[in-house]
Parts: sequence; C-alpha cells; structure tokens
Amino acid sequence: MPPRFEFTIHATDGKARTGTILMQRGEIRTPAFMPVGTAATVKAMKPQDVRASGADILLGNTYHLMLRPTAERVHRLGGLHGFMGWDHPILTDSGGYQVMSLSELTKRSEEGIVFKSHLDGSRHMLSPERSMEIQRLLGSNIVMAFDELVPTTSTREVQAAAMERSMRWAKRSREGFDSGGEHAEQNALFGIQQGALDEGLRKASADALLDIGFDGYAVGGLAVGEGQEAMFGVLDYAPGQLDPAKPRYLMGVGKPDDIVGAVERGIDMFDCVLPTRSGRTGQAFTRAGPINIRNAKFAEDQGPLDPACACPSCATFTRAYVHHLVRAGEILGAMLMTEHNLWFYQALMADLRAAIAEGRLAAFAGDFRATYYGKG
Repeated sequence: MPPRFEFTIHATDGKARTGTILMQRGEIRTPAFMPVGTAATVKAMKPQDVRASGADILLGNTYHLMLRPTAERVHRLGGLHGFMGWDHPILTDSGGYQVMSLSELTKRSEEGIVFKSHLDGSRHMLSPERSMEIQRLLGSNIVMAFDELVPTTSTREVQAAAMERSMRWAKRSREGFDSGGEHAEQNALFGIQQGALDEGLRKASADALLDIGFDGYAVGGLAVGEGQEAMFGVLDYAPGQLDPAKPRYLMGVGKPDDIVGAVERGIDMFDCVLPTRSGRTGQAFTRAGPINIRNAKFAEDQGPLDPACACPSCATFTRAYVHHLVRAGEILGAMLMTEHNLWFYQALMADLRAAIAEGRLAAFAGDFRATYYGKG
C-alpha cells in the first residue's frame, strides 16, 4: 500500500527544490502545476487529455461543488474521482476565497461565514468544520484548511485580526479533518499562511501553523492584485518561515514568469485558472511570450501556435485554423487552445524540475525570461 503522504526532496538549487509527493492515489512530481477543475471538470478538456499533458494532480473547488451538484450528491455518486473520471490525486480548496469574492452578501463571525449563493441567492454557512465535511464527502486527497482572506490593501489591524482568526480556524480545521475516520487516515491536510505583505504577521501565522502541524503549507493571500514585485517580496522570506521538509503551495499563481520566480524562491506547488481561461478567450502561451490568436496577423499563418511545443494541437493544426475557430466562436477553438496552454505549463514544470536536478536553474530562468519577455 502506498503511503498516505510522503514528500521526498531529490535535489535543491539555491532555494528551489525538486521532489515527489507519494500518496495512495499516485505520485506528484514537484514543482507541480495543478490545472483547475472548478466544477469537477477542467473546462474544454477530457480527464485523460489533462493527464496526457503531464498533470499529476487536479484542483477542485469546495464552494462551487457544495452549491452544485452538492457534496452530498457527489459522495453518493462515488466521490469526485469516480464522478469526473480522474483516478489521480485531487486537491480541494476550502471555499473561503470564493465566499469572499463571489458572494454578494456575507456575514463573518468566529463561527464561520454565512453567505448567499451566487447561483440562486440561497443562504449557506461555511465553517472550518463544514468545509472539512464537504472536502471529505468529495473524497479530496489534499484538503485545505478553512481561512479568512482580506485584501492586501486592508489596514494592518484588519489583516492581523483576519490572520489570527484564520489560525484559530486552522486548529478547528485540523480537528475537523482528524475526526474524519478512514478519510483522514488515507489523505492529507494543508494549512494556509496568511498575513498579507507583512513579514511579522507572516511569521506569527507560520509559527501558529507549525505548532498545529500539517502535511504541507500554503502561502495564501497573494496574487490578489498586489503585483509581481510585492508578491516576490513576500516570497523572499515567507517560504523560509515554513517547515522545509514539507511541500509549499502558492495558491492561485499564476503567469509563467510568476511560477519561475516563485520556484526560485522555494515554492513546490501551484494552481491557476490562467491557462484554461486564457485559452478560451484566445490567449496562447508560447516560449516567446503570450500571443492573442484572434489578431488578424494570424489569419493566414501556417505555423503552429508555438514551434517549441509538442502538444497535439501544435502537431496538427495551424495558427490560421485556430484563429478561424476562435474568431468564429467554435467550441473546438477553446479545446485546442486549452490543450496547448496546459501542455505549455506542464512542459515548463518539467523543464524547471530538470534544471533544479541538474543545478542549472539560474541559467534556465535567465534564458526563459529573456525569450519570454524579449519577443512577447
């Protein structure tokens, strides 16, 4: 029987690490990028095609799934893996971010958050205990603690209060997860560091999380509009405040150059809707920078989306054809663009893992940025 959760670091290069997470559902190679399957699907992709791109793990969303089709229904139908046809690890977020960002009306208290559904206005309550229950019903392999997120523009007093409440909720999340019987014995729980852009608050948050004890640690509350320079400023110290023997997950990041910079600063795991959402709106990521395939200059371009890409879309179809599909609103356009972008992201992660293993990350990152920024 594979281990419940085992993280092994195979090589380091500066602050960067490459390794593997072993779980009962399979192996996760790090640094890892998790495609986002918000509503039990990576939009415009079949699960086997997501797997073919190189993905070891997907992300599912507690908030969206609890509202539709409901966690209880997913559980009755065999859990998220069987429901969506993905027999590999799944990480679920706690729902806290979406409650803050999507709900028109929320009422926060020490107990949790009461909110109105963005779908039909129905009222719901999310607490650490309920979040753990939902993620358990979904059959999540990496469960995220429930936390409170406030904007980085909030006052330090507001940020400190939210961080302290998040740490109290982290303890309740730990207790709620641990009460989950067989699910808790077979899966993992990550804590989430908060504290906005304040090093002291981040340190207090990290200390509280380490005292509780988790299988891995996320750096939360970034990529919410503060900009890359400010985000990197936090990442210069925040990963080092966490347990070096455990995976570090930067939530909601990001652009390819964000990922390269975060890996250089010691981050092991990422998720972002960018490759899928951008693909559906006509943006393709390439080694020479992103392109907008809707632009007229691609109307008769017979080259692939990215000459350096090995994905099926690039091997089969021209920029001119994909341009036509996207401009015409054809579903195949969204499918081909999404497939390409996911392959691009997974190829970037594979290149980062190889560069770290071979001790040449600085050279790789420099070359990547020169090409990505120079010709984009």
